[in-house]
Amino acid sequence: MPDFLQEKRAEIEQRLKELRPLYEEYLMLERAKEALEGVEAPARRRRSPGTRRRRGRRGGTQDAVLAYLRQHPGATVREIADALGMKHPNYLYRVLPNLQEQGAVRKDGKGWSAT
Repeated sequence: MPDFLQEKRAEIEQRLKELRPLYEEYLMLERAKEALEGVEAPARRRRSPGTRRRRGRRGGTQDAVLAYLRQHPGATVREIADALGMKHPNYLYRVLPNLQEQGAVRKDGKGWSAT
């Protein structure tokens, strides 16, 4: 009988050694949970799926470019961008050809003029 008891005690000791890290993790998680009680997460604004960000009125940049070119014929892309306070003047390389296709502006060398 002593062999049986020693065997069972050894099995229990082994299992306790295996479970100790899990028990310690359990205690740590309990403390973390208690520390977070009453703490509210900041509200996050989320867009619902399928909604888009609002954009400005289409053609606003085109209108501003046309108004500027009527007063300053022959202006370069850099001059137009500076006058309109644009951070990214490369956008004008898309706007101006569109206006040219519509017949609203024409290119004069490096500059642009309203027609």
